[in-house]
Amino acid sequence: MTALTDDTLPMTPRAMRDEMIVFVVMALLLASVPFSGIYPFFVMQALCFALLACAFNLLIGYGGLLSFGHAMFMGTAGYCSAHALKVWALPPELGILVGIVAAFGLSLITGYISIRRQGIYFSMITLALSQLLYFIYLQAPFTHGEDGIQGIPQGHMFGVLDLSKPTVLYYVVLVGFLAGFLLIYRIINSPFGEVLKSIRENEPRAISLGYRTDQYKFLAFVLSGTLAGFAGALKVFVAQNASLTDVHWSMSGEVVLMTLVGGLGTIFGPVVGAFVIIAMQQYLAGFGQWVTVIQGSIFVICVLTFRRGLVGEVAHYLRRSL
Repeated sequence: MTALTDDTLPMTPRAMRDEMIVFVVMALLLASVPFSGIYPFFVMQALCFALLACAFNLLIGYGGLLSFGHAMFMGTAGYCSAHALKVWALPPELGILVGIVAAFGLSLITGYISIRRQGIYFSMITLALSQLLYFIYLQAPFTHGEDGIQGIPQGHMFGVLDLSKPTVLYYVVLVGFLAGFLLIYRIINSPFGEVLKSIRENEPRAISLGYRTDQYKFLAFVLSGTLAGFAGALKVFVAQNASLTDVHWSMSGEVVLMTLVGGLGTIFGPVVGAFVIIAMQQYLAGFGQWVTVIQGSIFVICVLTFRRGLVGEVAHYLRRSL
């Protein structure tokens, strides 16, 4: 599964300027949320999933690798950060670092196992590894099974920032999201990112040019998994719990849905897709299980009418890089 690149615009100074303008506008809008009356918990949750979707988009949108198990990185980082914060009593910054390192280690192992397969075989291996971890976490003592790790202390980041204050926590999560987003943007627009795109478009030709494609895909997998872990570590402070929900295959499916609805292979598409899906879950919760049906219907409509995703269609219409 690859991005829709029939009309991909070349990276030019104008395209970079457009993307930077949109980024500044996005950052200013997000920074103004605490003063707008919008429920901050909803936005913080959406930011965590937006970072996860951006990390997933790095792998599929630019590397052409469809993973059905990306939730394992988010869930693993969440469990490890939660355990470090609650049991080891580490400060928040070290708790986040523990989660990132755990996701990094997991991505090295799972990437080594799966990256030498292609297409549906790669996807099925990632799904199998994710479900394997799910059942391990279900039985592992430190995860507390179906109860999860509850009541995680938020603490003081760097000994100064009191994360128990919603406004402070919001801006910490926002800074984390923006930092992760800019890192992904830099990766995409680096020589490494250009090679990834060439592998996505025509891997045999990239091999003929002398690129060791397996190494590039492996590095993309590790980067994507580590950034997904960063999102999971941040989410621990927002939800104050770590549960099996974040490791389940359905969470990986939601990440795929966010990316496709927003726009596969676009910079801002996963962010928009994450906010759309999380908003649906938040404001349609009264419909119970019908939320899943509504999400599925919207997904079908997007596939039939917005093949490039919401942001992808806007970018195509305006002939702008988004």
